[in-house]
Amino acid sequence: MSRMPAVQYEVAVASAARHRYAVTLRIAHPQAEQQVSLPAWIPGSYLIREFARHLDHLQAEQAGQALPVQQLDKSSWRIRANPQQPLTLRYEVYAFDASVRAAWLDTQRGFFNGTSLLLRVQGQEQQAQRLTVRRPRGLPGWQLATAMAPLRVDRHGFGSYEAADYDELVDHPVEMGAFWSGRFTARGLKHRFVVAGAPAATFDGAQLLRDTQKICETQIGFWHGTGRPRRTEYVFMLNATSQGYGGIEHRASTALVCSRSDLPRRAVPGASATPQRKGYQTLLGVISHEYFHSWNVKRLKPAEFAPYDYARENHTELLWFFEGFTSYYDDLLLHRAGLIDEAAYFKLLTHTINRIRQAPGRHVQSLAQASFDAWTRFYRPHENTANSTVSYYGKGALVALCLDLTLRHEGRGSLDDVMRALWKRCKGGPMTEADVAAVLADLGGRPYDPELADWVHGTADLPLQALLQQHGVALVQDPAPIAQALGLRVTEKNGIAIDVVLDGGPAARAGMAAGDEWLGLEVTPAATEERKLPMQAWRLRKLDDLAVYAGPADACVALVARDGRLLRLPLALPGQASTWRLQRPADTSTTSNWPAPVRPG
Repeated sequence: MSRMPAVQYEVAVASAARHRYAVTLRIAHPQAEQQVSLPAWIPGSYLIREFARHLDHLQAEQAGQALPVQQLDKSSWRIRANPQQPLTLRYEVYAFDASVRAAWLDTQRGFFNGTSLLLRVQGQEQQAQRLTVRRPRGLPGWQLATAMAPLRVDRHGFGSYEAADYDELVDHPVEMGAFWSGRFTARGLKHRFVVAGAPAATFDGAQLLRDTQKICETQIGFWHGTGRPRRTEYVFMLNATSQGYGGIEHRASTALVCSRSDLPRRAVPGASATPQRKGYQTLLGVISHEYFHSWNVKRLKPAEFAPYDYARENHTELLWFFEGFTSYYDDLLLHRAGLIDEAAYFKLLTHTINRIRQAPGRHVQSLAQASFDAWTRFYRPHENTANSTVSYYGKGALVALCLDLTLRHEGRGSLDDVMRALWKRCKGGPMTEADVAAVLADLGGRPYDPELADWVHGTADLPLQALLQQHGVALVQDPAPIAQALGLRVTEKNGIAIDVVLDGGPAARAGMAAGDEWLGLEVTPAATEERKLPMQAWRLRKLDDLAVYAGPADACVALVARDGRLLRLPLALPGQASTWRLQRPADTSTTSNWPAPVRPG
């Protein structure tokens, strides 16, 4: 890589209190009409986010003389320059997005993705790129962490880094601040974990490192056997906030956010051991998901993503594979790593099954359609989303389960073998659905086109019950919560606010709508031999009150408020609705080929 790259960026803190970065871009050999642009989205999050709306004060100069900057569209600019002289651009970026997708800056922490901060020099995307991050003044204790290759950095991590091209440059987020940092090695590969916002008095960093190491070793073994990835270091960047959840993958790192209450905690002296909390299990699941992505979507990726077009949507019908199959393996590999037991794994799998089966949209939209429409549907949810779409995460994970169970039942290997064969066939690069079909046919000994047509391109329910039964695992029914029985999703806080009305349910048939407030009900008790009781009206505070006031009645009148009006809606009360639960048989020999190891008890 050149010691003097053609494209150089310098990032400094302009004002931490005002959340502003100052960026200087130097182009050694500009074009006569040099265009620059800021990406409109970040790979891994399929929504146009218009990062350029936070860019201000763009100025250009050459040989000490200011040059006019012409804006061409929402995120592109043109500067007429002398190709024989270096061109310098200066601008500021407002950074106050606490998610993992953009940029953040205040007096406690700095973070940015290159897609939010670094203008793309059109025509020179394949040139070497250098990034220099200046150590901020007046912010003691700050360090910098990134997986980008260092060139010259100080002991705190500030200094210069290099990337082979623009894609690599923006695929290495940068974390800054007085964060906690720890390291471990998994299968010979160095890993670093930095955590911002952790409460020092209780945070158990040692446990986080131990558990993450198990995840990494399990996944490296999954993909490479006794080998190892061709990487030098992997960096986890976790921001702990009052309330947060999520992550986004990168080629050699991941940016994560979680609630502080989800972090592992040190045991209090003299107190009994605290069992693993659900929140921490959720955090481990996100870590597992994003780490798996470093193979499945960052390298093995949709052909439509090679290369990325940062200016517009990059449609693909394959997110069911890259997000859905990753969602299948994130929890499965937690179980294989020994971090959750079989009961916890079954509970997570059951949650996915119920979430998909309770969404009417599964009969409206196929997985391939859901993948293609992610940009306009999945990432823009509204009150009718559950009725019109299906999650390519959840149903994609169930398709992975179905394929895994089918392959194992037919004695043709497993989905593990499919994933590794795809890695070899596509050389860890662009992939199509035809590649999936070819590998399935090769390993399965027959075409899997009917399954792909029904499960990926169709809208019928998946044959989960039959496939699970073949492996001795039962899908049993339990009574459903009242909200599910009614076909509602509500918020219960000083009353019942209706958020979603699911198509085909009693609430939809009664005419309830999202935004309604369910105030009460009128019910006529059943007559007795002695007398006929009069109609009674009751105030509802929570849905469970319905059983108290309606009793055995099969109908009532719901009293709702809508846009200031009071409405009386005849409501047929539901009978017994069901939810699903996985159950392992007492004889574990029938599950000997189950995707996860079966442990007694």
